[in-house]
This record gives sequence, C-alpha cells and structure tokens, in this order.
Amino acid sequence: MDCKDLQELLHRYVDGELAPDLRAEADTHLETCADCRRLVAEETAWQQAIHRAGPYYAAPDEVRRRIARLAGRPAFARPLWRGWAMAAALLLAVALSSGVTAYIVTGSGQEPLTQEIVTSHVRSLMADHLTDVASSDQHTVKPWFHGWLDYAPPVADTSDAGFPLIGGRLDYIDHRPVAALVYRRNQHPINLFVFPSDEADGAIRASVRNGYNIVHWTAHGMTSWAVSDVNAAELLAFAQLLQRQG
Repeated sequence: MDCKDLQELLHRYVDGELAPDLRAEADTHLETCADCRRLVAEETAWQQAIHRAGPYYAAPDEVRRRIARLAGRPAFARPLWRGWAMAAALLLAVALSSGVTAYIVTGSGQEPLTQEIVTSHVRSLMADHLTDVASSDQHTVKPWFHGWLDYAPPVADTSDAGFPLIGGRLDYIDHRPVAALVYRRNQHPINLFVFPSDEADGAIRASVRNGYNIVHWTAHGMTSWAVSDVNAAELLAFAQLLQRQG
C-alpha cells in the first residue's frame, strides 16, 4: 500500500471499517510514513471532536427488556445469517420507535479508551504541548502532580536504558484528570498515561491504533498506557522495564 491508496481509504481506516488484510497493509505503511500518520492523526482528532460534541443517551430499561426478548426469539428454519439480520433489524426498529439512537459497538470493550489514549497522544504532538513540567529528574516531575491529582503517579528513571524522562503534564482520560509522563526514545516521544484502576494485575498487552503502537498493563492498582510511533519491539521493552521497576 502506498500514500495514495491510504488516502483513498483514510475515512474507512479511522472508522475501523477496513477488512483485516487491508488494515494490516495500512498499519505497515504508517509505520514508515510520517505524512500519512499526520493525516490519520488529523482525521482522528476531527472524529473525536465530533463525537464529544454529540449527546449520547442510555436506552431506558423497558427498551432494553424489549430488545432482550426480541433477540431471544428463534430463527426457525431460516438460514442463520438471515436470523441474525432479522434480529438486527428488529433491534433497530425498537430503538427508533422509542426515540432512542442505538449505538452498536464491536470489538474490545476497551476500544473507546484506546482511541482516547491515542487521541490525547496526537493532540499533545499537534499542539506542541508535551509537558507542563519539563525535567529529566523524577524527583521534580512526581511532586509537580501534587495538588492536581488525588493519587501519586509512579515516575521511573529509565534513562540508562535509553528512554530518558523529559517531563510530565496533566491530561484528561476516561472522564478524569490523569498523569501523562513523557519519555523519549531517540527522537520519538512516548506518552505514558498512568491512573488508578480496579483491574487485576495482568500481563502487558500490545496493539496498534491509527499507526501508533500501544502497550497497556495494570499493576499495584495502577493502569499504564504507553503510546508512541516508536517501533513495537522498543515500546514493549520500555513497558517491560517499567513493569520490572514496579
């Protein structure tokens, strides 16, 4: 896939509508093309702005019960795909007849959070606002968050491993202010978002979103999300280093 191909598929890529093989080709191209990454970032930022501007409503309990009853009806002798199609049509009809807009979400339950993480990373680059406090000293960066947050984010010194700390800033993720710690790998900034979580401790999970590599893990009541255009292997090494330091 080249730049022209990606630009023609840009909206479908950002909306997550590409077939897996095409999306894989697009992700591969984005790893080496800064111009296309910028286009994806701009489109993503616009999309997020539109989503934030529009209201979202939860379906009333009665609508949920009606949908559950309809979805549970057998498809009789119809082919399986037709049964699913009819169920989907019935769900939409119930929602529309009740004056409620239905949003059907596919994929991981963390997909909205993942997109929010990437958008915040992109916004920090576009606005040239990586740090509120610029320092390579963890003992300067960590106390800066006091008074801004109701928790103390762990701030690691990873400079000896080639990931120097360059500062931190206050960001807003998942409906709350959070710590964004900023590291660098060569010329690639890494945003590390750290905030409390009720999730159980777990292994590092890696993904790619809009051409950016992401790693995510939870430990000691804190969830950490690192995002960057640094290559996947180096970002994973960074996460493993932080996880070992605790």
